[in-house]
Amino acid sequence: MNQRREVTAEARPVAEGHAMRKWLVTMAVLGAGGVGAFLLTDKGRDTVRRWLAHFQGAPEHWNEWNESAQEEMEHIRAALSQIAQSLDPHEELGR
Repeated sequence: MNQRREVTAEARPVAEGHAMRKWLVTMAVLGAGGVGAFLLTDKGRDTVRRWLAHFQGAPEHWNEWNESAQEEMEHIRAALSQIAQSLDPHEELGR
């Protein structure tokens, strides 16, 4: 009653994918630990302080960008309306 178990080619990628996931978790943990260790140092804390100071003025910049983006969207809408009208100039004739 010897049962022979054969490994098919279809089963191998699953096993290889499982090994890759193990490495992925390990690398993620090591990466997060490294970032955490950096943030605990004086240089890391100084870096975080500089980032926070840099982003304090960010809302004004975002508001300026948002206004510019809104104006550009209006220009695009107007241009698309002109294109649509030029593609269908005889709308009244079809009805």
